[in-house]
This record gives sequence, C-alpha cells and structure tokens, in this order.
Amino acid sequence: MSIREISTTDYHTAGEPFRIVSRPPVAIEGATVAEKRMFAISDPHVDGLRKLLCFEPRGHADMYGGFLTVPDDEGAHLGVLFWHKDGFSTACGHGTIALGVWAVQSGLVEPDPSGVTDVRIDVPSGRVTARVHGAGEQITGVDFVSVPSYRLHERIGISTSRGEMVVDISFGGATYAHLDASSIGLGVVPENYTELIAVGREIKWLLNDTPYAVHPLDDRLSGIYGTILFEDLGVDDAGNPHQRNVTVFADGEVDRSPCGSGTCSRVAVLASDGVLQPGRRLVHDSIVGTRFIARVAGEQTVAGRQAFLPEVTGMAFRTGRHTFEIDSEDSLGEGFVLR
Repeated sequence: MSIREISTTDYHTAGEPFRIVSRPPVAIEGATVAEKRMFAISDPHVDGLRKLLCFEPRGHADMYGGFLTVPDDEGAHLGVLFWHKDGFSTACGHGTIALGVWAVQSGLVEPDPSGVTDVRIDVPSGRVTARVHGAGEQITGVDFVSVPSYRLHERIGISTSRGEMVVDISFGGATYAHLDASSIGLGVVPENYTELIAVGREIKWLLNDTPYAVHPLDDRLSGIYGTILFEDLGVDDAGNPHQRNVTVFADGEVDRSPCGSGTCSRVAVLASDGVLQPGRRLVHDSIVGTRFIARVAGEQTVAGRQAFLPEVTGMAFRTGRHTFEIDSEDSLGEGFVLR
C-alpha cells in the first residue's frame, strides 16, 4: 500500500471493540452506502485497508471497525461501512452505539439541549439512529434504533456433527440462526468458548448457501451472518425476559457484547413468540457479563411478515486514539491472522 499513516479512534461497546476511521485514505465509490459496501468488497485498496487495521499485529481475529462515508442523503449525519476479519457486514449495533458517542464527542453532531440527541446513520441495510442521552457534558447511554426486524424461518432442523439441531432464522439488519444452547447441553459461559465457536461456525456454514439464508427483498443482504447461541435465564424481578447469548459471526468471530444487530434479531423471535410482550424489555447479557436492554418500539409489515422496530440500549467508551504506521520494509505487509 502507498499509504504510510492511518489515524483511528477506538471505542468499546459492552466489551466489543470498534475502530473508527473518520477519513479513510482510499476512494470508496458508490451512490449509496449499500453500493459502497459492494465496491469495498471487490476493491483491493479498500479491502487492503480493512486487513491492515483488523489483522495482527495492529488488530486481532475478533477486531471490528468502520470506515465513515458520506450518507445516502441529507437526512443522515454520516454513513459507515462496517468491517471485520472476514469482510464487510451489512449492520452492526454495537458499532452504531459507538458512532453515536463518537459523533457527539467529536463535535460532528451538536448535543440537543433536551439531553437527547439523535445521530442518524446510513448503514448497508438501511438508516438507523443512535439516540444519545446526556446530562451536561456527560453521555449516559445510547439507544440504537434499528431497521425493521423479522423472523424468516421457524424451527428449522439441521444435521450437524453433534447430531440434529433446531434453529430459528431471523433478520435484524443481518440474518442470524438462533440455537438454544441448552438443547445441546452447553451453557453460555467462557469455559465453553471454544465449543460454542465450533457449533456456531458449523451452523452458519451449513445454512449459508441454502434458501433459508435468502433475504426476501435485497439479495445483497442474503447469507447467514452468524449464529446466536442463547441461554434462557427466566425473568427478572420486573417480569422482563432475561437471556444470555454468545454471537458467533463471520467465520468464527465472537462478539464480546450481547451483539446489537443480533439482539434486534433476537427481539424479532421473542416478540413473534409472544415472549417479549408489549411494555416488557429483553434483558440481554453477553458471555463476558455485559448487558444490553431491548424493547419493541413499533411494528410494521415487511415482505408480508410481521416486523418489529427494535430499540437497543447500551453504552460505548473511548479506549484510545491511534496513528498506525506502515513501514515499506515490513515483510508482514497487511498483517496476518491465526484464526
């Protein structure tokens, strides 16, 4: 690469990293963010920058980030291309929360005197909102208002190396398979980390090229992005459903947060099943003990299906600012990954 320095601002949302490149030093072509994603997938310069910032030694196999772009129109403040070890994703809730915090902290969006500031963001799957709450100069939380989310398929049986499993498939900005971890004798705990990855990875690839992975409206959104292995923890003191999950996305990557778009997908399943009743909230924990709170903010019909508008609440914190350098004599070039 001819680039010699790249500046980033890094955040984490509930433990999951998000590396922001506000001025990507490469051309990203396309009239919309969705088109820009397709360009980025095939362009060696954009994809090379992704690898450089995601791969070791500057990143790691579970790194995550985004390139900021112009929005689709003046109705949004910014656009973003989300990326990870294996490519460019269609949606990212934890990244949207981090971008809301960044937009206010960086001065891109002026805080509303009411204490609630909407940051509108165009992502490949549509327009989302990061509703940033603050008291004075302190940001206290962010509501991620997602695209309509809906169940695509219910109780799909698949044959795996561990035997028969039954999953739901649901869209929440990206498409996920949902598996009750207890049905295969696993708890969603760090001790089972390696085994959970193996199961999630196998399910994703068994389903990814089947009709179950086809998006009903936009083939660019087709494919199983990940597997959500969940554990039902009953209800909290207020009667809200309480679950813990680990989301294994892309090719064996693990979300340290409860997963933003995965939580939206989970909301669609639980609301469809009547588990997440009106006025209730989903208490959604991650494998590392962090938490998102989610609710249904509205309903509509999409492609003949009952769809829900999820609102997911979390918080992001800045972890550092970086200027990464590229030495022309470095034999590792763009870097490497071991997984």
